Amino acid sequence: MRTALVGYGLGGAAFHAPFIEATEGLDLSAVVTSNPRRQAEVAARYPNASLLSSLDEVWKGNFDLVVITTPNRFHATHARQVLEHGLNVVVDKPFAGSAMEARALASIASSRGLMLVPFHNRRWDGDFLTVKRLLTENTLGTVHKFESRFERYRPEIKSSWKESGDPADLGSILFDLGTHLVDQSVALFGRPTTVHAEIATVRPGAKADDDVFLSLTHEHGVRSHLWMSALAADQGPRFRVLGHDAAYVKYGMDPQEDRLKAGETPATPGWGEDPEEAWGTLNGKPHRTEPGAYQDFYANVAAGNPPVSPQDAVAGLEVIEAAKQSATTGDAVHL
Repeated sequence: MRTALVGYGLGGAAFHAPFIEATEGLDLSAVVTSNPRRQAEVAARYPNASLLSSLDEVWKGNFDLVVITTPNRFHATHARQVLEHGLNVVVDKPFAGSAMEARALASIASSRGLMLVPFHNRRWDGDFLTVKRLLTENTLGTVHKFESRFERYRPEIKSSWKESGDPADLGSILFDLGTHLVDQSVALFGRPTTVHAEIATVRPGAKADDDVFLSLTHEHGVRSHLWMSALAADQGPRFRVLGHDAAYVKYGMDPQEDRLKAGETPATPGWGEDPEEAWGTLNGKPHRTEPGAYQDFYANVAAGNPPVSPQDAVAGLEVIEAAKQSATTGDAVHL
């Protein structure tokens, strides 16, 4: 599949281009960026990829797949344009600004027989794959609580659309880290029935929410407690999963992101492996982390098997919308 990557910031450079390049059945044929420095980076690392300055130039080429990793506010608009030009599309998170917008995109893709794939690569984090395996094998027994965190300590506010107070920028921590947390919860336990949220802006001078807690209740009684924060000077466990028979607890982040930032690729020996000292515990005893496998996302795309459905992205956005309503009223919202 001749692939055009639209955007070459951190997402395009670290999370998309290396995997498109490495995946059999995909060809990184073009990268769209108008930034001269980024164009130079692309030319140096991917000399066989054409350099395009705008999305409009994509329509003049012969592409099968377009990957959207532009700033959040453009995701849905750009995805719609790609679909209307009859091309398959992968859309970085957040998939859209609203569940209604996401449903409209899904409808267009379905009517045209095109792949529309939300980029939820965190489903291939090693620690998440470990939790998934423990649930599949019923190692924990009946799970009653799932705790998940993406916490950072970044007291300084960056000048970026990700920190913008303009709702159109979709720059809040709820749309950033929260999108991952909600998607992982939905992937494991299904669309929740109720949502309760606490949303705050705690850093002085911050314009976007930067500290959020979500409590989701799922159909079979599992409760997901999700934390995301930019001001956590002491971070809690990445996962704490409580079952009737056992508990799994994991600290620290999946190593793939840091390795990608360092220029490594899936071909690097030991890719995705968590060092033993970072393993989680199962009933207090060290438990090996499953190898992370971001490469599996694009392998599925290349095989024509969408690894994430648009309906899952719709469900995630419904949760985010309910969370905003709950934080405003103080009441739980029933979906």
